[in-house]
Order: sequence, then C-alpha cells, then structure tokens
Amino acid sequence: MELNLGPQHPATHGVLRIVVTLDGERVVKAVPHLGYLHRGVEKIVEDLEYFQIPPILDRMDYVANLNNELSYVMAVEKLAGLKVPERAEYVRVILLEFNRIMSHFAWFGPFTNDLGLFGTAFLYGLREREYIQRLFERTTGARMHYNYFTYGGLRHDVPDGFVEEASRLANRLPAVIDEFEYMVEENEVFRLRTIGIGPMDGQTALNFGASGPFLRASGIPIDLRKDEPYSVYDRFDFKVCSASGGDCFARYKVRMDEMRESVKIIQQALEQMPDGPVRAKTTRHIKLPKGEVYMRTEHARGEFGAYIVSDGGERPYRLKLRSPSLSNLMASCVLLPGMVLPDLIATVASVDIVLGCTDR
Repeated sequence: MELNLGPQHPATHGVLRIVVTLDGERVVKAVPHLGYLHRGVEKIVEDLEYFQIPPILDRMDYVANLNNELSYVMAVEKLAGLKVPERAEYVRVILLEFNRIMSHFAWFGPFTNDLGLFGTAFLYGLREREYIQRLFERTTGARMHYNYFTYGGLRHDVPDGFVEEASRLANRLPAVIDEFEYMVEENEVFRLRTIGIGPMDGQTALNFGASGPFLRASGIPIDLRKDEPYSVYDRFDFKVCSASGGDCFARYKVRMDEMRESVKIIQQALEQMPDGPVRAKTTRHIKLPKGEVYMRTEHARGEFGAYIVSDGGERPYRLKLRSPSLSNLMASCVLLPGMVLPDLIATVASVDIVLGCTDR
C-alpha cells in the first residue's frame, strides 16, 4: 500500500510530503518530496543590496531567525574586513542563545503532541517561548522577522532594562527545563515512543552531512561554537552536549541539556557585556571587494552556512545557503524503512526540521 504523508499532515511540521510504501503497518520505503514551499530565496537576493537581505533570511528558518541572519552578516563582515564592536558581539550571543532556547521550546511541544501526549507539554512550551518572545519584541521591534543583525553589528542598541530583564529570564529557565523533564521523562508512553526508536549511528549521520543536536545525539560531539569559535564564544565556559543512543530519546535529551548550557552562556555574556557602540562605521550601500567567502555557524538545528560570491558591486553575484534541516532530513530517511508507521511519525518529529529552511 502506498500512503501520502503530507503535504498538509500536521506531523510533517510544514508542507513536506513523504510517500510511504507500507506492508501492513511496516514501512518498506519512504521518499521525501520537496518543492511545496520553494520561494527561490537564493535567486531573489541577487537583485537586492546587501543591507536588504537579512529580512529575507528571517523567513527561511522562521523558528530560529537570528541564527539565519548571523552567518550571512558575518560572511559580509569577513569579506569587507569590518570589525564588529565588542558590545554588539555580546548582544548577538545573548540573543542567539535565547533564540536557540526558544527554538527548542517550539520543538518540544509539537514533539510531545506527535507522541500522543496531548495538551499540557505543548502549552507549557508555548508559554515559556512567549516570555522570550516578549524580550525579542522589545529589543528588535518585531515578533518574528527581526532584521536586527546587520553587517558591522546591530541595527540599534538594546532598550533600557534589557540586562535586568534578560537576567531574570535566564535565571528562571533552569527550573522550567527541569519541569519539562519531570513532565515527560517518566511517562510510560513517552519512553515507549522514544527509547530505541529511530536510532542512527554517528558515522552514517556524518556521511549524510547531519549536524547539530541530531548529530550530537549519535555520539559525535561537533559544535562549531567550540570547534571553530566565532564572535566571542571562546570567552565562555560551556560544554558540548552529546549522547550515545542516537534514538528519539537521545535527540530529546541533547536538546534539554543544550538549553541549560545556553543559559550558562547567556549569564556569562550578561556579566561580561561592555558599554560602547553597537555598530561599526560603514555605509548602508556597501560594496564588497571582488572575491568569495563562506561563513558557518552553529544554528539551533546544526550547521548553517552562507557562501557569497562578490563581483565588486552592491549586490551579491551569488549567495548559496547551507541548510541544516535539509541534510538532517535526508539522513533521517534512511532510518524509516523497517519501522512501523507510528514510529516514523516520532522519528521525523525528533529530527526537528523547518520546511522554510529545508525547501528554500
């Protein structure tokens, strides 16, 4: 029997279509079909000046928007030779780690829904995400498409009371994460639906170009914040969270642990953040020298990269974007044959893909 899972099925977390061949309830073959959300982002930006591109990138992974902006603006800064003020670097890190936590909260709720744990965990995740969202709205002026990072630093400085509000929020988050774990980890349904389900070994994950929590859950502790430190990440004490199971439970656990480490980074950054300007002196209509550059950062879902080719003008000759969701989705599809259909739902949900980034 052939079954179309999607493109409107809520468990595909966007307009993804997976054509599943079944023998009874056992999956024989699973083929993902993309194209339902393709908007030609890489072609659109060829007609835009460099300062106009960040809000387009916000619309790719719309759950971790600032992480999209960072790789691009750092690539521009590298090719242009721009030095970012220290205060701007610290603000970037604080917002990036809050954005990472917010993204994991947005994953946690729907993941528990897909496992059949309806209601409470989903609403708790949305509740905590909203507290961070309010801080972002006060800081950037937007709730979703922030357009806050720009080459040379930030669009504008943080508002009065930012440090105090961010500190209060960071200080309460460890107890919230504990609450989430208490809510689900001893739940019999949660354990049966995650432990031993959809395991992937580290070498297979690497072969498919997987990255982020998905890769680290398979025992490969690669994190660009540690392995190739950028911005001011080398000034903070935090550990890379990994697990050995490679299954749905390991992917859940890595994200829970990762949020705790993000809180530590935020608290250290708030203590160290200096005064000063938040943007280097540069023109809005910047012209990059001829050349090419690639910049990659540790996105909430893995390695997000921006490759720019400049012909010396005010617009990129070519901008190629590397999506962690695409590689992680392709890697996960080798897991699906052989499992029963409900486990396919759990496995795809555990990968944490965003279709705006996967199918761009």
